[in-house]
Amino acid sequence: MNNPRVVIIAVLVVVFLAAGAYLIFGRSHHNPQNLTFDVTITGASAMQPDSLSANQGDTITINVKSDTDGEVHLHEYDIAFDAKAGATVTHTFKADKTCSCEIEWETTSHHLGTLTVNP
Repeated sequence: MNNPRVVIIAVLVVVFLAAGAYLIFGRSHHNPQNLTFDVTITGASAMQPDSLSANQGDTITINVKSDTDGEVHLHEYDIAFDAKAGATVTHTFKADKTCSCEIEWETTSHHLGTLTVNP
């Protein structure tokens, strides 16, 4: 390797391969986090915030406070929050599956929001 051009090209190829490997493999793994979401249900018809997001492997805690008695249901994970007016109901679970999970007011099947769990 007496030719400096060959050395430069070899270095560029190695850097290109390393950057590509990082982009493909380095970003696809994520360190699990503990996430807490505080949601408020108003009138059994609106949830704030109405969009929750996590990654697979995270531990999720959802605190639901409602002004109405009733059941808030998180589909896919099949978790029921037995809401009592003015009280907070909490569930903690491992995000072990990916989904765009509907959150609904069970008795009316009214869509309140979504929990998105990314791979």
